Amino acid sequence: MHAALSSSSPLPYDPAALVDEYLRVLMIPDPVAARRFVSSELKIRFTGGREMIDPAQCAAFNAGRYGWVKKRFEATEVVAGATLEQAIVYNRGTLVGVWPDGEAFEGNRYVDRYVVRHGLIVQMDVWNDSAERMLVRAGLAEL
Repeated sequence: MHAALSSSSPLPYDPAALVDEYLRVLMIPDPVAARRFVSSELKIRFTGGREMIDPAQCAAFNAGRYGWVKKRFEATEVVAGATLEQAIVYNRGTLVGVWPDGEAFEGNRYVDRYVVRHGLIVQMDVWNDSAERMLVRAGLAEL
């Protein structure tokens, strides 16, 4: 689900739909196809401040952290004032998947922030509760 732009929007594309499709493809995972949606100047900052520059790095990180993982979108929102030059888009929801030991999980909150310029993603910031859940699983914290 994403917030629609008004018919008076100056944008020839829907930044929310762009982000939704990018995430759908990335979660397959198909990082090669996901490159269609990103700029060659892409900068990614994953949880813990991990810096990346290619969707394949996201897929590799997720493959090491999870048995598998998918995003359940709750909302994709374009910040007011979006222009062709730049749109800020937030996608939030929960993660569902399996830890490397085979234990299933769901309800792991996430929020992603995207900067879209001229129809391509140039920046992606990712936050989620996985580290907190790992601490709980290790007996080092409580939810």
